[in-house]
Amino acid sequence: MRLIQLSRESLNFPPPEMALREPNGLLAIGGDLSPSRLLAAYQRGIFPWFSAGDPILWWSPDPRAVLLPETFHLSRSMKRFHQRSPYRVTLNQAFKTVIDGCASERDEGTWITPEVKHAWLRLFEMGKAQSIEVWQDDEVVGGMYGLALGQVFCGESMFSRRENASKTALLVFSRYFHQNGGRLIDCQILNPHTASLGAQEVSRAVYLNSLQMLGQQSVAEDCWQVKTLF
Repeated sequence: MRLIQLSRESLNFPPPEMALREPNGLLAIGGDLSPSRLLAAYQRGIFPWFSAGDPILWWSPDPRAVLLPETFHLSRSMKRFHQRSPYRVTLNQAFKTVIDGCASERDEGTWITPEVKHAWLRLFEMGKAQSIEVWQDDEVVGGMYGLALGQVFCGESMFSRRENASKTALLVFSRYFHQNGGRLIDCQILNPHTASLGAQEVSRAVYLNSLQMLGQQSVAEDCWQVKTLF
């Protein structure tokens, strides 16, 4: 199969099933990072990922990594840590700080370029993107951000500058999301960190079916209002 070139004039994407097997999930190239295109992509199970200086690449891997909030794996050591946690966790209080942290905490370099940051800040201003902040005193020491689609949360990136800060973000958010009607957290591609917390791989077909069904369902009305979670 050939790689599809997206047009800036159209928000259409090829079907995710047309994605390449190698590299796994690469579907299309080009387009832009406008809020409308990003929303159209995530609603179809597609996300952008590319290196600075490269064209925009769009992906829909098979299998897909997901986390069911009710099956979050809490190790004994993490349970002990959380019981005496030095952290405070908030929702949507410092989105820019979180995305800046995610961009800077990457030894291998970052794909979160200024253009990507701008796109996500616009989504946040529209009420579509969300952030979870982990604070120690008055400093954000960890967190995560992503996009809410009904009862699905598409996790985009996380960072940690203190012990277990990103794990705390995902733990607290998973419990909160589940309590407010959330059913699925999209982790995109499985890695040792998310696997240790209970993420698992499902086929792309299963993920797309879940996204179609759960993306149309609502969470609690005040789910995404600014608040302290822990």
